[in-house]
Amino acid sequence: MPAAIVGREGPLAGRRFVIGDTPITFGRKDDNSVVIASGRASRHHAQVLRENGEYVVKDRGSRNGTMVNGTPVTSQVLHPGDVITIGDETFSFEAAGDMETIMDAPLPEAFARSRARIDPGPVLNVTISGGGPVGLGFALLLDHLMGRRVSVTVYDGRWTQDGPRVVWKSEKQGNIRRQQVVTVQSRQYLNLPEPVQKRLFTEGAYTEMWPTGPDSIRGYGPRNIRIAYIEDTLLDMANDKPDRIRLVPANFYPTEHHETVVKDHVLAICEGGRSGTRDFFTNKFGNADKSIYSLEGTHIQDVVLGLRVKSDLSDPMTVLLTVAQNRFLLNALRGEGFLNMRLTDEEAKEVVGIDPVRHVFTECIASRPCLMGRTDQGEYLCSTHSTLFLPALIRSSALWKRVMEGLALFGVAEENLRAVTAFRLDMVQRPRFTAQLYSATSSTPGTYGFLLGDAANAIHFWPGRGLNSGLASAISLARALDRAWRGRPFRDADFLRHEAAMSMLQYRHKSRAWKAMVTTDENGVTCAIKDKIVEGIEEGSAGPDRDADIEALMERLRQIRSRLAPRIPGMPDDETLRAHLGGLKDETLRTLLVSGPWETLIVGGEEVDIDIFDQDPPTAPQPEPAPVAGSVAGSVAAPVAGSARAEELPEHTRLISRGPTDSVTPG
Repeated sequence: MPAAIVGREGPLAGRRFVIGDTPITFGRKDDNSVVIASGRASRHHAQVLRENGEYVVKDRGSRNGTMVNGTPVTSQVLHPGDVITIGDETFSFEAAGDMETIMDAPLPEAFARSRARIDPGPVLNVTISGGGPVGLGFALLLDHLMGRRVSVTVYDGRWTQDGPRVVWKSEKQGNIRRQQVVTVQSRQYLNLPEPVQKRLFTEGAYTEMWPTGPDSIRGYGPRNIRIAYIEDTLLDMANDKPDRIRLVPANFYPTEHHETVVKDHVLAICEGGRSGTRDFFTNKFGNADKSIYSLEGTHIQDVVLGLRVKSDLSDPMTVLLTVAQNRFLLNALRGEGFLNMRLTDEEAKEVVGIDPVRHVFTECIASRPCLMGRTDQGEYLCSTHSTLFLPALIRSSALWKRVMEGLALFGVAEENLRAVTAFRLDMVQRPRFTAQLYSATSSTPGTYGFLLGDAANAIHFWPGRGLNSGLASAISLARALDRAWRGRPFRDADFLRHEAAMSMLQYRHKSRAWKAMVTTDENGVTCAIKDKIVEGIEEGSAGPDRDADIEALMERLRQIRSRLAPRIPGMPDDETLRAHLGGLKDETLRTLLVSGPWETLIVGGEEVDIDIFDQDPPTAPQPEPAPVAGSVAGSVAAPVAGSARAEELPEHTRLISRGPTDSVTPG
């Protein structure tokens, strides 16, 4: 075997770097042969090269020095088994033809060294920008499917180094963790590696608030789980695999990491809806189209106020009240979660903060996903910008009074409103999700880029499916790479089925989300739901027939209850519902009524089943041979390979034939 440097401890453990005619360089910058993430490593730290028939390690003026067998060196001839320490990582030197017996070493060390010599064949190098649930889930899926055939590097600026592990930055370090509760469908979580499922769904970590629907597989229902818990769990699992998943606590910038992208086979872009990496490669992926989600030339956008709350209502009551109207949405874990309030355009203008020192207004909460936490004085303070939520300070604020009504609707005491945030939600149509970023050359493999998660399909969360779409895209791509990787440059054809799956996910989930943004009026004209809410506020202030509105809402609740009761036990009776509605103001009742119920029957039905894209393609029928002398005309041909009756198809293939189904589960 040729002489090589082999990673021994740290994220590069097990990686083999053959020493050729050019030096192997080590350091933090991407132009090094071996890029080391450790903050103790210098940008250009050390190099190993061949001189006068010997192999030499040289320090390049690094800040913390280079050590061989624990001794600092500036230049040192290497011998078989020498241990080189650079930053927080260690490497061993293997000479050409080194066949030393490993039985002379203690068993654990011998096992580690022999494992390092196992050649897994060509290794697929993958860079992931964005270490949220989709990016980390994708990394763990690749590791599960491909093992030592893949090497993954994940970048995220919301992380920091804590000893040997990478952790999420704290609020004091400028990272506001997402505490929203999301609903994960069984169609997605059952496709995650079994170890991931076991770690995520431990007792007490999730609930099953929503009923089963067309996304429910084998009787498993959707599961509510806090997104911060998902992020913590997946990051912890990735930390346990330093030999195959390298975690870099830094933002990924295409310009600064150009050399990394060019040298790797894959760049997976998982940064979210505001991805700068995706925007950098717009000429490869194409411009997004807003027109399909516009009315009369105006791109529809919803502004949603997110209220972190603790509700005293039961899950069945919460589901029923949520599905009955389009003004408020509560998704919770044992009552704790976010109550989301869809705002009118005028209300959205009130979502501002005020600097209490300089007495100036700021749009921190309106322009960024800032979180304003409740103080001991009952104010809502942004820890990042030290601003206060203005509507909560002005008790006569119309918006704040309507917030209080939302709390009353979902059984939330005012002191159980813990924080306030805001989201701006809109959608665009993306032309493609797969692109060759750089062509293969004599020294580079050719890099393919992929959009995953919200970078691919940012979806309105009212009917949900954002995280589910992201996980489905990660599952699809991981399978495609595992199937296509043979150590040679990729082709567009290798990702035909993945691109088809992504297009189907976009169509299915965004068509559903669009129905959550618009409705039709009594004349059949399409209009934004937020405009219907304006109508309800105006009518509610003009003295509506309160009893008629309550009765209309009761009838709506009864219809929804009759559909859901077989799947959700413990639904409230008429007396409980009527007493609950009786505590609301006229304006609130009218607004809930005119906002309309969730269009669950319209958005239900067939779901995107990515499993159908992972079947081996049927064998193409062979052309009939030309007739030969003595053949009998009209002979019965043999069955075409790959043909099958419907009842012989795999279960996951037959699933897509189900008809429309009522579904109310968000995600």
